[in-house]
Amino acid sequence: MKEAMFYEKLEESKVRCGLCRFRCLITSGQRGHCRVRENRDGTLYSLVYRRAVAEQVDPIQKKPLFHLLPGTTSYSVSTVGCNFRCLHCQNYGIAQPYPPDVEGSGHDLSPEEIVKRAVDAGCRSIAYTYTEPTIFYEYAYDTAVLAKEAGLKNVFVTNGYIEEEPLKRIAPYLDAANIDLKGFTERFYRETVQASLDEVLECIRHYKKLGIWIELTTLVIPGRNDDDEQLQGIARFIADELGPSTPWHVTRFSPRYKMSDLPPTPTESLRAAVSTGVYAGLHYVYQGNVPGEGGGNTYCPGCGALLIRRYGYLVEKNLLSTGCCPSCDSRIEGVWDGASES
Repeated sequence: MKEAMFYEKLEESKVRCGLCRFRCLITSGQRGHCRVRENRDGTLYSLVYRRAVAEQVDPIQKKPLFHLLPGTTSYSVSTVGCNFRCLHCQNYGIAQPYPPDVEGSGHDLSPEEIVKRAVDAGCRSIAYTYTEPTIFYEYAYDTAVLAKEAGLKNVFVTNGYIEEEPLKRIAPYLDAANIDLKGFTERFYRETVQASLDEVLECIRHYKKLGIWIELTTLVIPGRNDDDEQLQGIARFIADELGPSTPWHVTRFSPRYKMSDLPPTPTESLRAAVSTGVYAGLHYVYQGNVPGEGGGNTYCPGCGALLIRRYGYLVEKNLLSTGCCPSCDSRIEGVWDGASES
């Protein structure tokens, strides 16, 4: 165990957690909504510090992050737990553990060892992913500080529910984030993930304000968030508040967990979502989980030249090592070898 960061001690041994936007009030002996932070006699502890439940080398495209060092690999780690209750969770076995399964989960892995393994594997970044990195914040923070010292980038793959102060604290070490914008109505968020859309939008704005490179992902679920109103709302939000250079990944849903009765997303629906983003003026709209469609390619918004050709998670062609279009010399927004352009 490790004492948690960002909480307030209250009367009667209660605590108020300030890490994520649920702001849980936790009595002694109880845990927060994430199930991995417990109040013990008025002190809040993380139960998952140094308890890695998954680790592997992934292509950075898998996160998905298409504008951060394309073609490189990212050392990916997670613990158990999540503060959302997504009905379609793809990693529900580790993200939605029963409380008794949390303590003793995973294996001991220190921040120092994570950084060493990442360097030894030739990775250019460390990704805090698979579950929600906010809930293992202390572990991610300590690792990110060491990773930055070692010359590695740090990446969150997140649901966008962290509070502003913890985000500010880790921002100097956090280079990029892929944030799920799962739908665009309060009803969808309430019924499908048990959270608030407004809180997610505010969190995304904070990422942008802090200068962290962000890419957004929407898993397009038939009958749930694939209507024109929601997709157009997301596209307008990105264009108006984040800027048209913010990549948007519209990704195919596959039946799983508590949504196993739904069909996969038709390819036509993804094409329509891409068109929605392009019509809204977005420069980079990517179609995910449909290899061979060409929807993962990066084109110059200035001259239309093909800059990166992808097949699934594989980069087959990359002309953006310097972040500049070789045909028209336009700067392409992202995090490249030398600098960040946003």
